[in-house]
Amino acid sequence: MIFAKNNLMKNKSHLNHRVARGYALVELLFYIILFSILSLLVIDSIITMARAFKETTIQTELAESSAVMERISREIRGAYDINTIATSDLKLNTKDDAGVNKTVEFLLSGSDVQLLENSVLTGNLNTPNITVSNLTFTQITTTVGKAVKIFLTIRSGNDAQNRSMDFYNTVVLRGSY
Repeated sequence: MIFAKNNLMKNKSHLNHRVARGYALVELLFYIILFSILSLLVIDSIITMARAFKETTIQTELAESSAVMERISREIRGAYDINTIATSDLKLNTKDDAGVNKTVEFLLSGSDVQLLENSVLTGNLNTPNITVSNLTFTQITTTVGKAVKIFLTIRSGNDAQNRSMDFYNTVVLRGSY
């Protein structure tokens, strides 16, 4: 009887050991699957945030490019006459802070808007990652003064969708009113 009892306990112990090993394998598979699902969710979230950040960066670049239009408008407003005007070239007669005559020129060269003061290149108005695809100047002359109509189209070099943003403005010369 003792022998049978010991033998029965050994069999139970052996069964418990086999059952415990089986649970460990099932638990291990469960944790691997759980870890995989959580990893996929985290990776998807990171990819979504990266796309959102890139889109925000592109929209910010395009919005900040309005500074090009603002600079051109400010110089036209401060000028007293138009020296020469062409489709993508505008040369203004203006005065510096000391009251000395000078010329300010805006020129579309390739995909950059260049600023020239007294025929010397000062630099580009747009940043390297912004492409200017169109810059048009139109002179408006009335009996009371002169104005310039400006049309500017820009694109971000980082935008895979190649979207563009248009800016329009009409500015009256200071000496004209």
